[in-house]
Amino acid sequence: MMNGMSVIDLNADLGEEIGDDAAMLAVVTSANIACGFHAGNPTVLAATCRAAAANGVRIGAQVSYPDRSGFGRRFIDMAFDDLVADVVYQIGALSALAHAAGSAVTYVKPHGALYNTVVHHERQAAAVVEAVRSVDAGLAVMGLPGSQVLHDAAAAGLPTITEAFADRGYRPDGTLVARTEPGALVTDSTDVAARVVQMVTTGTVVAVDGSTIDVAAQSICLHGDTPGAVAHAHAVRRALADAGVEVRAPAQA
Repeated sequence: MMNGMSVIDLNADLGEEIGDDAAMLAVVTSANIACGFHAGNPTVLAATCRAAAANGVRIGAQVSYPDRSGFGRRFIDMAFDDLVADVVYQIGALSALAHAAGSAVTYVKPHGALYNTVVHHERQAAAVVEAVRSVDAGLAVMGLPGSQVLHDAAAAGLPTITEAFADRGYRPDGTLVARTEPGALVTDSTDVAARVVQMVTTGTVVAVDGSTIDVAAQSICLHGDTPGAVAHAHAVRRALADAGVEVRAPAQA
């Protein structure tokens, strides 16, 4: 299935103090910057916002469960009002840091376990959307195509950004293979680049069972904390250029 896309956004999770943010900012067009709940501190996040602004990279708030010890990768069964307040708090904090850096937060992307939870969890998806809407109805929500959170965001009138993952394995149903399971990560730069070109030019990817599934997306995530992340990122940019694909942030955000 050709999707006719000749433009794609590349995003990466930054401000987490575990990857080479400077190198990634030279490649990506969107930065999902941590908000302090799973990683980062005010000084680090301020510097990351400044670096993103200097590179002309748009800023997104990477919101998470309050779980620094687990890096936000453990599900927390939070009360609706608590999750709304936590997400509002994180967006507000990063927005202030971005403003101080001469930029602005233009979208919100849940991190880790929260990202995976709001694919199907109606109450937590609704809480994330309520938080974003209450802060700024012009903020976009980034998430997995077909996810509950994007459905709710669209229904609330929020802009949405569909996302695919360059280096993560997919199940046949379009969800991500859990990091604890075989096939969760793609580790070869050539394979990562080829997958991204397939995603962008055909809107498909090969799942872990060998089937071809739809993954039409406006943005591709390059994880900055995986082994070989910078090499993956450069390989992806070269492969996209060779395929005639322009890399830039979506106009609506």
